[in-house]
Amino acid sequence: MPANPARSVGTQLRRIREKLGLTIRDVEEISEAIADEQQSANYVLSKSWVAALESGKGHMPTLPRLYSLGAIYKLSWKDLSRIFEVPFQDLGKDQASFGVPRTNLIPEAKDEDEQLTLPLRFRNDPEVQKTNLLHTLAAIWGGVPFSLARFLNPEHKLYGFIGLADRTLSPLLRPGTFVEIDVTQRKVQPAPPESEGSFDRPIYFVELRGGFACGWCEIRGDRLFLLAHPNSGVPTRQFAHPQEAEIVGRVTGIAMKIDKRDDPRKY
Repeated sequence: MPANPARSVGTQLRRIREKLGLTIRDVEEISEAIADEQQSANYVLSKSWVAALESGKGHMPTLPRLYSLGAIYKLSWKDLSRIFEVPFQDLGKDQASFGVPRTNLIPEAKDEDEQLTLPLRFRNDPEVQKTNLLHTLAAIWGGVPFSLARFLNPEHKLYGFIGLADRTLSPLLRPGTFVEIDVTQRKVQPAPPESEGSFDRPIYFVELRGGFACGWCEIRGDRLFLLAHPNSGVPTRQFAHPQEAEIVGRVTGIAMKIDKRDDPRKY
């Protein structure tokens, strides 16, 4: 029989309270002081409410009560999120997955704590001329807003970088594009009708001897054909499969710059 989640929450909070040397009456009195400061009775944690919560009979606290719990029990929002099993760390990902119909800006991170370091490179670095997986680049690190970086899902996906000298799918995927790779989709699927030159045709990240490539793929017998965009000026390449070329996974997302004014090559 599965454990009662409410009782688990109550047990954790009771242990924290007792470790701090607080009685239920102490919690009520401190919360009343907080309520006075905030000028709202919504912050009060009554003795009966605390007792019900600790016994597993309480309900999810309101935001003001969560505030009082955090203040009295010395808990951060991350601690509260863990105890009450509300995955605030997934909020940004779910905002993207379950978006609203209208196009919107991603809010800019306003807190210095909401920064994450991700690998970045300068355009004149030789390593970014080639297509590669992000985690293999010996990178220069820089700060990226966590509100954007948390969309990444490194536990289930790989992330690649299309080299600045790789024009295989340009202009559909320009050099310098970041791609998300679903490693569970490694079987090359046939292109749907009338998908030439579009995102409807499956795009694959391919590991070659000594490097990587990103493009449309066809497998004929024991040969893998890496197909280029018809406007790229890049010829079709073929490799022995799987000896010379293996599918890493299917490209399921991209981040691509479309303003070419700062690039003299004009892709």
